[in-house]
This record gives sequence, structure tokens and C-alpha cells, in this order.
Amino acid sequence: MKLLEKQRLEAKRRARIRSRVHGTADRPRLALCLSNKHAYAQCIDDEIGKTLASLSSMSKDVKSQHIKPNRVGMETLGKLFGTLLKEKGIERVVFDRSGRLYFGCVRTFADAVRQQGIQF
Repeated sequence: MKLLEKQRLEAKRRARIRSRVHGTADRPRLALCLSNKHAYAQCIDDEIGKTLASLSSMSKDVKSQHIKPNRVGMETLGKLFGTLLKEKGIERVVFDRSGRLYFGCVRTFADAVRQQGIQF
């Protein structure tokens, strides 16, 4: 499969998911973005268009731990993000996997956030 076709199919999946997943003040959207070198997580209230919490592998607090977007790194990032959400007072979220399969790094991140007491 050619690269442009893969990108087109991923964009379709992302649009389909975003049409159904919507963050509110009670249940903000937890958006996960993975690249080949870094991982980014945001908690977004779509009603007012504001990011409530964010964390990435390039953040000052996390950069010293050298987190990579693999299963081990995503577990660490998920635990840190779960504790950050607890500090902000967020208990329930809606998970936006951004067109990726719920497998591997995505599943590991979600399980690590759940271990911190955040409900999906």
C-alpha cells in the first residue's frame, strides 16, 4: 500500500472517530498523538475549545526520563498523565485514539492512565 493511501485511510479513521468523540466539561477528551520520536497527550474541553492538561515526552518534567514512544515509555507517560489529571481534578475522560488501533502503545497508555483512577 502506498504512503498516500495509508495517510488517506488514517485521516478517514481520525475524522470518523472525531465525529463521535466529543469532550465536555464533565468528561473532557483525552487525545493521544504518537510520532516516531515523541508522544503527546492532551485533555481537551471541546465546548470551550480549551486544553485543560497536556504532557509530552518533550516536557521539562519528563524530558530527563528519556521517554520513547514504545510500550515502556507509554506506560511511564500514562502514569504521569494520570497523576496530572488527578491533580487538576479530572476523574472521567473520553479517549480519542486519533485513528490508531487500540493495540500496543495506545492500549498500554490507556491502561496506565486507568491505573491512576481515571475512568474512560
